[in-house]
Amino acid sequence: MGLIQRGIEAAGIPTVSLSILRDITERVRPPRALFLRWPFGHPLGELGNTAQQFTVLHDAFDFLYTAAPGEIRDLPYPWRRHTYSMPAAWNLKATHPMS
Repeated sequence: MGLIQRGIEAAGIPTVSLSILRDITERVRPPRALFLRWPFGHPLGELGNTAQQFTVLHDAFDFLYTAAPGEIRDLPYPWRRHTYSMPAAWNLKATHPMS
């Protein structure tokens, strides 16, 4: 993923990846990566847990603006032991097409 990210960034588009294997992410050295200690296949969270998924997406978009070059940041969220609420900065009722 880091090689693809570098190519996209060379075209002027900022990127961020979600990682669940920190050692491999450190070796590949992507431009920006968020690390989660979650099971394989679940980089955004549990199936149907939209508050959890939107929290991770919100953190990823925020990371685009706050990350240092080459930074890998650990997200503090435990798997299935945390109650999530929608990010306060997102007013989903006003923008979601299904509301």
